[in-house]
Amino acid sequence: MTPPFSLRTTPRFERLARALRRGHPEFETLQERAGAVLTADPYNHTRKHHIRKLEAVPPGEGQWRLSLGRFRFRYDIYGDEAVLQFCGLRREDTYR
Repeated sequence: MTPPFSLRTTPRFERLARALRRGHPEFETLQERAGAVLTADPYNHTRKHHIRKLEAVPPGEGQWRLSLGRFRFRYDIYGDEAVLQFCGLRREDTYR
């Protein structure tokens, strides 16, 4: 069993999360779930979560993506620390 990871956020993530909280009340619970997932298994060794390592993304721009419903969380892993870089809402039906 791997030791628990610590979780940190960037100022950019905090700005985006604040905007999403205003318009989507369910975002708060999903952010808590994302935090629990990332502190326990950010590499997704258990394959229980929708986590992908993104290709051609440099460190510091969110090399990993966690999908929870329509929300996406991008993060980087540095040693035993997961750093949330971005959160967004998938809007595939916006222009249909």
